[in-house]
Amino acid sequence: MQVTQTSREEINPFLQLLLLGGYAVVGLVIAMIIGFLICLGIYGLDLLHNTGWMTGNDLKYIGALKILLTAQQIGLFLAPAIFLGITEGKKPQHFYGMKMPKANLILLVFILMLCSTPILGFVNELNQKMNLPEGLKWLENWMRRMEDEGTKTTEAILKMNSIGGFLINLLVIAIIPAICEEFIFRGALQRTFLRIIKNPHIAIWTSAIIFSTIHFQFFGFFPRLFLGAAFGYIYFWTGSIWYTVFAHFLNNGYAVAMAWYLQKNNLPITNDDGPSVAWYGYLISAILTIALFWILKEKSTENHSPQPTTLNED
Repeated sequence: MQVTQTSREEINPFLQLLLLGGYAVVGLVIAMIIGFLICLGIYGLDLLHNTGWMTGNDLKYIGALKILLTAQQIGLFLAPAIFLGITEGKKPQHFYGMKMPKANLILLVFILMLCSTPILGFVNELNQKMNLPEGLKWLENWMRRMEDEGTKTTEAILKMNSIGGFLINLLVIAIIPAICEEFIFRGALQRTFLRIIKNPHIAIWTSAIIFSTIHFQFFGFFPRLFLGAAFGYIYFWTGSIWYTVFAHFLNNGYAVAMAWYLQKNNLPITNDDGPSVAWYGYLISAILTIALFWILKEKSTENHSPQPTTLNED
């Protein structure tokens, strides 16, 4: 694979990882302070007297929770990726691959995400039924508590009673996370791991593991892991982060749209049974997903070499 020489040698990839960690800590602290000050300016000092709103217990202040979640996304994920590029003295469009997406590949990514929904739902079902050995029941109980708390917060955030609320949730849950998380996990971490490991598969799956773990939702770990890996391969093959941002947006936006639909029809947001799909439906979904990944790879690499270990010069 041909590697184009950069105008300036990048710093050691291990140092890049340390910088990302440092930027993430500083970015998170600063962003949360700013976010909290904005919340105080909007909702007043009542926020200090009842902190239950931080976990979605008080819907009166759900807007404040959304502001803090947005601040967290920007400070913890987007800012470190941006500052790493600044540290390296690179233009973002070359450092992270930000070329304009092509319509045919965007359509292919859309169909891919659509066809993969059933098989990901099946993986999620299996993950939800996960049981640890008797000696690790304490760990399973802790993970269940974390999952229940996360579900409760998510349900509170997804409460929508107007088009305005739906659009705000699309922004907070779909658009902002898609941009922020893809820039850090695929744009920054994956490319850095690729410099260390040289093996794209290991780099992609390592980034996907971190991506899934950091959400602290262990009974949704495996579907999120496969999603992260899918985003990673899309980024590696296409060389443009906008395809993965689009795929990430489709995944999160689907959840928001489904929550909106269920509430408009007076149905519960969480339905443990889920839609019934025959076994061959999952099989067809898996086959189509693999086939579409293969087509995407072929179409992406016809006139474009896969993402190299060292990206093009700025």
